[in-house]
Amino acid sequence: MQAAPISFDRFNALTDGDAHERIRAARARLGDKAVLLCHHYQRADVYQYADLTGDSLKLSRLAAETDAEYIVFCGVHFMAEVADIMSKPHQMAILPDLAAGCSMADMANLAKVERCWRELTEVLETPDALITPVTYINSAADLKAFCGEHGGIVCTSTNAPTILDWAFAQREKVLFFPDQHLGRWTGFNKGIPLDEMVVWDPDLEYGGLSFDQIKKAKILLWKGHCSVHQMFQPAHIIKFRNQYPDGFVISHPESALEVCRQSDYVGSTEYIINLIKNAAPNTRWLVGTELNLVNRLAEEVKHEGKIVQFMAPTVCMCSTMQRIDPQHLAWTLENLADGKVVNRISVPEHEAALAKVALERMLAVS
Repeated sequence: MQAAPISFDRFNALTDGDAHERIRAARARLGDKAVLLCHHYQRADVYQYADLTGDSLKLSRLAAETDAEYIVFCGVHFMAEVADIMSKPHQMAILPDLAAGCSMADMANLAKVERCWRELTEVLETPDALITPVTYINSAADLKAFCGEHGGIVCTSTNAPTILDWAFAQREKVLFFPDQHLGRWTGFNKGIPLDEMVVWDPDLEYGGLSFDQIKKAKILLWKGHCSVHQMFQPAHIIKFRNQYPDGFVISHPESALEVCRQSDYVGSTEYIINLIKNAAPNTRWLVGTELNLVNRLAEEVKHEGKIVQFMAPTVCMCSTMQRIDPQHLAWTLENLADGKVVNRISVPEHEAALAKVALERMLAVS
């Protein structure tokens, strides 16, 4: 009988130096059996060990192309779920700390979305014929499965405009969750009036909307947001422009509409990284996205005279992803090196099949 996994308690008290030493030793023992994925928002002391870096979908697709038995995802829970859904049968998705969740993803759960759908049925009678459910990839697997089952689709911050076009080609309305800001910015750029993009509050009956508002709406925006990107305010941009009139402002579309409207550029993490790296030397940038990414980018381009600064005056990072520290990574890799699987993320087969339908629709469209 196989021995039980090593308890994390023995690793929690490790100094960072000892944890790093054990990470290196375990990785050497694992060899090609494990691939280590790090999201752009991951803390620097973990990010340094990445085999692959990128946004969540890119990482899952790249990991599935490897032959690694273990996909160790240094990100958050929904990312590891996507990796499990998209990986090969022999591959296992691992999340070093199960507490690494996503507050935005948690704002839309299946029970609330199903209640929303029942209430929409009362108002519209046949929501499946009138509404395309669209979920941002930053959501739980069961919500992706809901979209797969109801003729819906998944989107990313990059392909959201294309996905919205597809959704409206299917039906006349869209239910967009969990991030209201990405949905609003995307709809705004499609020329949809703001009064036809209404917020559905899942804690209120009929989302806090009148029947007329629901019937008039083109997009029903779920009342959800990213705790990082909600910190950015138009005042931060105004202050920057007053100080540096020749500077550039770039924001992630999870930011509020007025922040995006006042920015020179709006796009995904990959877009932000590529635009600034390819920009002219000696330019200055105000960046509205997660702090770890901004700090890393600033270091990478400073030799070209580029100055990259964080938009908010307060420290604002993805606190849940921050939970994956060197101690958790050392514990995970050492157990795997001993043949003991810990923190495996396994999406139930039926749910994974429906979620994959929604993901494959997205990949086919975009």
